[in-house]
Amino acid sequence: MSSSSQGVAPDPDLAAEQTAVTDLYRRLDAARELAVTRFRQALAMPIINPQSLGEREAAARFQGQRITALDAADHGLVIGRLDREVSPQPLYIGRVGLPADDPAGDPALVDWRAPASRPFYTATPFRPEGVVRRRHIRTRSREVTAVHDEVLTIDATETDGPPLTGEAALMAALTAERTGRMTDIVATIQAEQDAIIRSDARGVLVVQGGPGTGKTAVALHRAAYLLYTHRDRLARSGLLVVGPTPTFLRYIADVLPALGETGVLLAGLGQLRPGLDARGSEAPEVAEVKGRLAMVDVLKAAVRDRETVPRGVRELVIDGVRIPLRPVDLTRCRTTARRASRQHNLGRPAFVRALAELVAQRYADRIGGDVRGGADLLDRRDVEALQAEVVGEPAVRQLVDEMWPVLTPEGLLRDLLADPARIRRATKGWTEEDRALLARPADAPWTPADVPLLEEADELLGFDDSAERAREARRRRRAQEEAQDTLDLLHGSRSTDLEDDEEGEELTAGDLLDAERLAERDADLDTRTAAERAATDRTWVFGHVVVDEAQELSAMTWRLLARKCPTRSMTVVGDLAQTGSLAGATDWGTVLQPHVGEQWRLAQLTVNYRTPAEIMAVAADVLAAGGAATAAPRSVRSTGVPPVAEQLPEDALLPRAAEVTAELVAAGGTVAVIVPPSRVPAVVDCLAGAFPVVSAGPAADSSAGPVVLVPAEAKGLEFDSVLLVDPQGLLDEGVRGHSDLYVALTRPTQRLTVLSPGALPAELHRLTDDA
Repeated sequence: MSSSSQGVAPDPDLAAEQTAVTDLYRRLDAARELAVTRFRQALAMPIINPQSLGEREAAARFQGQRITALDAADHGLVIGRLDREVSPQPLYIGRVGLPADDPAGDPALVDWRAPASRPFYTATPFRPEGVVRRRHIRTRSREVTAVHDEVLTIDATETDGPPLTGEAALMAALTAERTGRMTDIVATIQAEQDAIIRSDARGVLVVQGGPGTGKTAVALHRAAYLLYTHRDRLARSGLLVVGPTPTFLRYIADVLPALGETGVLLAGLGQLRPGLDARGSEAPEVAEVKGRLAMVDVLKAAVRDRETVPRGVRELVIDGVRIPLRPVDLTRCRTTARRASRQHNLGRPAFVRALAELVAQRYADRIGGDVRGGADLLDRRDVEALQAEVVGEPAVRQLVDEMWPVLTPEGLLRDLLADPARIRRATKGWTEEDRALLARPADAPWTPADVPLLEEADELLGFDDSAERAREARRRRRAQEEAQDTLDLLHGSRSTDLEDDEEGEELTAGDLLDAERLAERDADLDTRTAAERAATDRTWVFGHVVVDEAQELSAMTWRLLARKCPTRSMTVVGDLAQTGSLAGATDWGTVLQPHVGEQWRLAQLTVNYRTPAEIMAVAADVLAAGGAATAAPRSVRSTGVPPVAEQLPEDALLPRAAEVTAELVAAGGTVAVIVPPSRVPAVVDCLAGAFPVVSAGPAADSSAGPVVLVPAEAKGLEFDSVLLVDPQGLLDEGVRGHSDLYVALTRPTQRLTVLSPGALPAELHRLTDDA
């Protein structure tokens, strides 16, 4: 049953729900007003010691997050209600939980993530879960615009495929115009999606799903669910969401805030290293080579290559004394350093000590020998004193820097890739063709494929923080001295009006904490969220990681993510049929096993909510022609608008592309023009003369106007209309051409037009057959 506000007579269902929704908004406003009041009270708390400062900041942060969540819930606060067999009172479901006047009863509004709300998404006529009726409530601002009812106590009949929850509400959401930003699906989550969202956080959950199955939305709602369910743990450790491109991250940026979650770090593959935004481009073959696990051994060899031993005897001159050092002597120093630490920079102090001992002993032998043949004139303490002096000698420092330089990940990788000789020494057993792919100029920009290599290099090099630790120790000593001064001042300022026996009963700051604890409280105060701290800390480990378009990740990227989440608590979503990179996955087990072993499980989404059946039929032909092992998902809707194809001469292609783009823009919603890489500049130039804003590339913004994308940049995105230019070019230029064409065909939610210079590829025969 469905009712809406379009009828002439007042709808009693709408009126009743409007009364209920108005009351829930009143409660929301009251909760927000209370949170604002407590936020202001927290800011006004007096600061009398470091503990009170920490308490003030914690209270302000908690209330600030509460205000943010309540603000986010203002849009579409109520999504529906459940009428249950066990209670005459309906249970309202919404974006946040709101308490009722009677604390012993049901809440006034149940958070969609709470266990009590689950039947709203999972109950069916086959298994009603105690639900008599499920009502979806649609609102605009604070006004109820429609209600859609599902009675679950009727006799269930056979259906073609899984039943849809709230079909009317779902279809309204699917046919709505896109804005260039993803919206949440909390009001229309389906049973197969809800099962994944609420799945156990342990291990790696791989969500395999074709285009339009809601993989991204499910992953983000799962992130919100886990943050709600495991708030204490994830608030401390943080949650990382990894996406393929800046455009994709901008597209999904509003979803979690709309669900009341703001403490999540979003990062593209090129931003996984704090402080680096790697947006350089390179050939797919180059990225594939860099993504191999063999690069771990290459980087190890590159590090060892910098731990050199000079050929021949090296002679040092100290205070006019010549000290010869043979290669075997210097090799012993190097061996000592390597045994001291597996990390290059942490082994340098051991190398310096070994070299200083060697040089000092040789120096002592030269200047301390008795000319009459007696014992050395220098004892052990003299030699030790010489060692301290030798370390500062310019000749010794120069030799240390030559044999065991301080290395940075950026310097190591840049020097390696810019020097064919270094590449050759680090890649024993490689082909010359693969070696040539690694070579590049020293000033080349960093690419996303470089990020895992830089992170791996960081693990191999380490950072000698002895100087920093010494500075920190000095700072702590000063802080303790200042803290002791503070305690002494407080003790001296205590009341003098007390009798001796009363003074013994008075608690002072000195009775509760000593100078060391007071200094530590002051030093450890950090009011940043976990996401804010993680964004600047390379060694941060996350409580959970969400990876979208995961089929594109290389083995080295998986190694990096496994390091960032040692508990292996991950949600991984992707579609093997859409893999477009040479380094990407063709089998989930093959790519995950080296990093997580058997700690992973597979869930599948099989229903396509985005792509109309008319377009999906064409895409399914392409999928089959490419030999994919997976089947195309089943579309749940049909628009009655078939895709359009035009075959025209090359010289008419660009003018016609501009005309069709204008038509699609006029039809409303977002528009993407998907082209082969070689055609991007010409198409952008052509459209720039017709539209005020045209953006292209991995940072394109579809909310501002039509965008020009290659298939790899369109992954994970959706548009009301898509113009596909030169489908044969996509097949020819793509690393996996059929995957690229499949991606391009499955981006539209409403309209698809294909322009082909010459004959259409055979895979698109349905377009000409239906014409």
